[in-house]
Amino acid sequence: MQKPKTYFIHTFGCQSNKSDSERIAGDYQARGYTEAESWQSCDELIVNTCAIRQRAEDRARGFMYNVVTHFSELGLKRPKIILTGCMTHYGNTKLYEMMPQVDEILPINEVGFNSAAIRKDKKHAWVPISTGCNSFCTFCIVPYSRGREQSRSFDEIMNEVKDLVWRGFTEITLLGMNVNSWGLEKVGIGFRKLMMERESFTRSDLPDNQSQYLKPKETPPFVKLLQAISAFEEIKMIRFMTSNPWDFHDELIEEIGRNKKIDRYVHLPVQSGSNDVLYRMNRGYTRERYVEIVKKLRAVDSEIVIGTDIIVGFPGETEEEFQETVKLAEEVSWLIGFVAMYSPRPGTASWRIYPDDIPHKVKKQRWDLLDELINKRNLSTRPIVV
Repeated sequence: MQKPKTYFIHTFGCQSNKSDSERIAGDYQARGYTEAESWQSCDELIVNTCAIRQRAEDRARGFMYNVVTHFSELGLKRPKIILTGCMTHYGNTKLYEMMPQVDEILPINEVGFNSAAIRKDKKHAWVPISTGCNSFCTFCIVPYSRGREQSRSFDEIMNEVKDLVWRGFTEITLLGMNVNSWGLEKVGIGFRKLMMERESFTRSDLPDNQSQYLKPKETPPFVKLLQAISAFEEIKMIRFMTSNPWDFHDELIEEIGRNKKIDRYVHLPVQSGSNDVLYRMNRGYTRERYVEIVKKLRAVDSEIVIGTDIIVGFPGETEEEFQETVKLAEEVSWLIGFVAMYSPRPGTASWRIYPDDIPHKVKKQRWDLLDELINKRNLSTRPIVV
């Protein structure tokens, strides 16, 4: 009897990538593969990449180099290396040039829901509710690596939740590049078509995120989804990530306040405390709007704690603009802040229209200051974020 082929998945990046890896594992096992204990002992090695920062790409490339070197030094046949994830935005030709050790490329938008996810956690489950993104922040590669936003149907999501309940899961995290916009009716051309049609453009040419959706006339679809999942008595905790402040509707705030099954930790990326920087980023909201949301959240429940994402050293960020972020940190008192130094992502709008003009030394100084201000002071009370 022939020994079953084995696979191993090495995952970089965010919760969405981890969820994708669970579904890739499901596809492999549906085809008769078994999971190897490590990449050193598998027949096929799937590298699920992240491209949100240059450092993330460097880590993936370094890992694959180490894999090839390991087997070469031992004189052994290496596993077949399959690359997937957000680095697939480069396209096959460029990827094979960048990483000749790659044997096959699996576009991340082809990672679907044909097979049940293989979940190692028996209590908590990631549940993707949408793929891709329509927000088109100028710094972000996701709309190019994962494509336009596509919401999973209500029935498909609820069937997955029902199955999780039947199998004993009690905690669920809903995933999307922007969960708030799940189910909203889409309009507008978006950046992708604009960038394909024009050789050059300026920031003023770019459409706002809000212009790509019709405003909901009744309870936003995402709020209805939260309510439906909460109706399962067996579900004790619901989390969701990530949200964008531009469509953090009042109905969602009210639902969080009254529905205690929803986690009291809310992750709400701000990226910058400067309105001018937010405009260059095309984030779709102002500093004042962000503060308004935070105040409303804390008004509906004083137990709510808030975390955020911040980019320092975005093109053109002056010291005065950075200090606006510092002041916002002092005003909002985030419990946790994921601070990143800006790195240009080839293909994005910021890469095309803004020079990367902030020295690394300055970026690092700003990173250190915010990390100390937000994170170092909160280590003893920091929540566990799944």
